[in-house]
Amino acid sequence: VVEPVDGCLSSLPSTQRGTRSGGAIIVRGQPRGGPPPERQINLSNIRAGALARRVAPNQPEAKETPDEPWAWPAREFLRKKLIGKEVCFTVEYKTPQGREYGMMYLGKDTSGENIAESLLSDGLVAVRREGIRGTNPEQARLCELEDQARAAKKGMWGDGGGSQTIRDLKYTIENPRHYVDSNHQKPVNAVIEHVRDGSVVRALLLPDYYLVTVMLSGIKCPTFKREADGVETPEPFAAEAKFFTESRLLQRDVQIILESVQNQVILGTILHPNGNITELLLREGFARCVDWSMAVYTQGPEKLRAGERSAKERKVRIWKDYVAPTANMDQKDKHFVAKVMQIVNADAVVVKLNSGDLKTIHLSSIRPPRLEGEVNQDRRKLRPLYDIPYMFEAREFLRKKLIGKKVNVTVDYIRQATASTDVTPAFPERTCATVTIGGINIAEALVSKGLATVIRYRQDDDQRSSHYDELLAAEARAIKNAKGLHSKREVPIHRVADISGDTQKAKQFLPFLQRAGRSEAVVEYVFSGSRLKLYMPKETCLITFLLAGIECPRGSRNTPTGVQEGEAFSEEATLFTKELVLQREQVRQHLWREERELTFQVDDLSSVLMLPEAAESSQRLLLPFQISIISSILPFVIIKH
Repeated sequence: VVEPVDGCLSSLPSTQRGTRSGGAIIVRGQPRGGPPPERQINLSNIRAGALARRVAPNQPEAKETPDEPWAWPAREFLRKKLIGKEVCFTVEYKTPQGREYGMMYLGKDTSGENIAESLLSDGLVAVRREGIRGTNPEQARLCELEDQARAAKKGMWGDGGGSQTIRDLKYTIENPRHYVDSNHQKPVNAVIEHVRDGSVVRALLLPDYYLVTVMLSGIKCPTFKREADGVETPEPFAAEAKFFTESRLLQRDVQIILESVQNQVILGTILHPNGNITELLLREGFARCVDWSMAVYTQGPEKLRAGERSAKERKVRIWKDYVAPTANMDQKDKHFVAKVMQIVNADAVVVKLNSGDLKTIHLSSIRPPRLEGEVNQDRRKLRPLYDIPYMFEAREFLRKKLIGKKVNVTVDYIRQATASTDVTPAFPERTCATVTIGGINIAEALVSKGLATVIRYRQDDDQRSSHYDELLAAEARAIKNAKGLHSKREVPIHRVADISGDTQKAKQFLPFLQRAGRSEAVVEYVFSGSRLKLYMPKETCLITFLLAGIECPRGSRNTPTGVQEGEAFSEEATLFTKELVLQREQVRQHLWREERELTFQVDDLSSVLMLPEAAESSQRLLLPFQISIISSILPFVIIKH
């Protein structure tokens, strides 16, 4: 007597979950409060070929078995006909081991297509005749269908033995990186064979029959932790995330964009006609973005961030306890335009606000070049700009792009001040921002040239650049192209002689300057309105430079008896000179014998002043330069180009 068990399993489009072979089918019921239970139904009275099996790691003596003839076509027949469809099944008997055998029908009742009969009609399976009873009309019908297929030489009853249906299944790729690169990020047809967790699957790549593990780029779902006793313990929402992916992808035809390789695991994006599973997992709160693989995601990382942000705002699933960070600044202080006055090392700039105030801005989420390993050099003698590899190149890149220019500043976060420890020094409060000029993100440009690296954060740290994914992508390009810090070539060495504090060396160096006539230089530091430190790239030296013929008020300075206060207007004079020449491009010095004229050109504004007129102009500017004419001194003329 044929007795239905559980009637018809009507569910989501995942009622028929998967096929183990040409004669075994896994079904699921309606989910209620979590993933529904599974049942494996084996089609009774038929014999299907066994699919290939790989040797288990704990069974080294076992041998891999290939597909039996016509096993793969039978499995594919069931997969394409049943996956995701509503089915009805009956159970005829159950073995002591718990295996259930019965019949399955496509649809909501037994009037639908009989799956076993369809397999027999196409010659994909054979009747298990040793269990056939002639009085059973259903079994007689199966024998009749097999005889018809045999007469028509269908499937396994045809000539050739079926060797052409055996797959050349490959479980490993000899060179995964080369294989991924050879596909040039073109979609590869595949079938998802197993779902380990919500973001890791086993996929059969077609037509090469590579069975590989694919991790979804840019995200990570909760996982199942294997305990010491071998029992797997799911993290919160791990089972739900796995079911979410299984019900949409398991044994479906998909396309995979192979994007990268990490520890022999392929990173990729799985595309299905109904959508991108990566974005769906994020939007439903089953996954979180991961920075280390976000850079290789080819479908636009901003979509992933938007999906995660949506889940956080709705506080769904893994974000149910999420608390959004509170804003700690006014909107007007978050976006502003400012003029760049100075480059500090290679990750910060000093800008002049519209109010006239100066503010130090650190570029968000990047780290400038730094010394690797132990530093044998005395730190008191260390000159970071010249001694740290690529620090000078990074500073010069920013200087040439930004000095004197107006930039757009978007404050991303403010790093609070930290106290010093045994390992790290104290840091003051830092304003970290994205700085753009002409639509170009300066931090991204710096990273793409290999002149800075991107800071890695904890996953729960939201204090990062608003363009963090672009920074990661830029760093990936720099690494791939071996640029700057990522180059295998010898690092550039800058041997710069500092003669600014050595009178004897300065006297020896003066004749070379006089013979050169004009020398290019960059103002590295402004001590006061008339006292500067210059870097001369051609001569590769640092010199102290005094404007001949004038003397500016002296600023405050340390003395053995304490701090001596600066003279009146000393700060104003220093700021005036800084704004005109500090770190400017191609400041030139010229030695000549005309004592009566001082030429100063900057920002396309030329001022040719006789010295008495210079004093009058200084008074108007409230900068009381003391003017003196000393005929025995050869005055320097600075020209800004």
